Amino acid sequence: MPDPEKKNVLLICIDDLRPELGCYGKAHMKTPHIDRLASQGRKFSRHYVQAPSCGPSRYSLLTGLYGSPEISNNALFQRAKNMDQAIPSMPAWFRDHGYTTVSIGKVSHHPGGWGGEDWDDKTSLEMPDSWSRQLMPTGPWKHPRGAMHGLANGEIRGKKKHTMALYQSHDGPDTSYPDGLITDTGIAELKRLAADEKPYFLAIGIIRPHLPFGAPDRYMEPYVEADFPAVPHPGKPKGRTTWAGSGEFRQYDTFGRDAWSDPLFALDVRKHYAACVSYADAMVGRILEQLEQLGQADNTIVVLWGDHGWHLGEHAVWGKHTLFEESLHSPLIIRAPGMKKAGQASNNIVESVDLYPTLCELTKLPVPEKLSGESLLADLEGGGLRDDNALSHWQGTKSLRDDRYRLILHKDGFAELYDHQTPEGESLNIAADHPDVVARLTKILEARYP
Repeated sequence: MPDPEKKNVLLICIDDLRPELGCYGKAHMKTPHIDRLASQGRKFSRHYVQAPSCGPSRYSLLTGLYGSPEISNNALFQRAKNMDQAIPSMPAWFRDHGYTTVSIGKVSHHPGGWGGEDWDDKTSLEMPDSWSRQLMPTGPWKHPRGAMHGLANGEIRGKKKHTMALYQSHDGPDTSYPDGLITDTGIAELKRLAADEKPYFLAIGIIRPHLPFGAPDRYMEPYVEADFPAVPHPGKPKGRTTWAGSGEFRQYDTFGRDAWSDPLFALDVRKHYAACVSYADAMVGRILEQLEQLGQADNTIVVLWGDHGWHLGEHAVWGKHTLFEESLHSPLIIRAPGMKKAGQASNNIVESVDLYPTLCELTKLPVPEKLSGESLLADLEGGGLRDDNALSHWQGTKSLRDDRYRLILHKDGFAELYDHQTPEGESLNIAADHPDVVARLTKILEARYP
């Protein structure tokens, strides 16, 4: 049996999950399992990722580093093999300190953490010397690439655009989509790890609600007749911004309909996204139930993390890849054994890079030097205010979010400034009227993110 003095870590990563959850105040959402986790731990209401894309965001989580604003694409892990060797990755650090480290599903970038054309080349590791085991069940989807972009019962997206449905509901079990297999494998690994003497760091990466929006029928049923709130700021921004053309969304078959001009279709898309969130929530519930059945819940730190947000029509975007709030704001929930004030949310601004030092302190491991983030331990031990801000980047453009403003600073010095205390929020650039605020935030941004 594991040493009771050593705390285990269970990290659950969910792809493209914006804070579209009941515990984040979204009453139309059916997410009972994640909501329960939030009631038992600490929900961070203002958690921001370092980049609005899978690869660079996950890189920052797993290395504790901001990364380079000039390297924003999903090849970051490949480039990172020759970078930052002085600081081990978070799983490598835990492995070096006696932990069994296991990755299942999509944790780094490719599901499984390998390279190659179909992402199944096990000689090409995204994170060398980090995992004791890397697992990715593919079932009828044949390979990780197929599972990443798969629909029910083994349907794989082809290389031609518009050949796979944007969304789908299927009358089948959880395993009719890849996350059912990932969850089954995660449960099997939990049983295996619980029987071992060593503590473990288990990371499980759930793919949904990533496109295409496919989930079993029963997760769609609650939303068929449900009322959804109106989309705030649905118009395309005027002037210069980091607006994105929703390229990934446009790769799929939209059945001859247009989410930008057809409000009924836009609502259908939102409902299918919601169904995928409820499906992911059910997978989280199964994993946490197994943890409790094994008697491990009282000795395991649980982290639920969304790798970035996702626009559902805000700013006329259906996707990520912007530096607006919708792309950068994602859920973060931490449940730690013996934590004080469980169920009390934190409104402090925190970042994904804060997880590495936090987990080190919670497990009483030394914290590597030169990490970008700051531990959240004081917050978890009872709260308290942090005078902080969050840094993000995309394709060389940088952003800073503080308690009131978001500054977006382009490479040529052009600034966007948005005031979150006004109804206009990120729909009105006020930089020209507030040069003093731009200057103050620019100084902070460039000092911390040169």
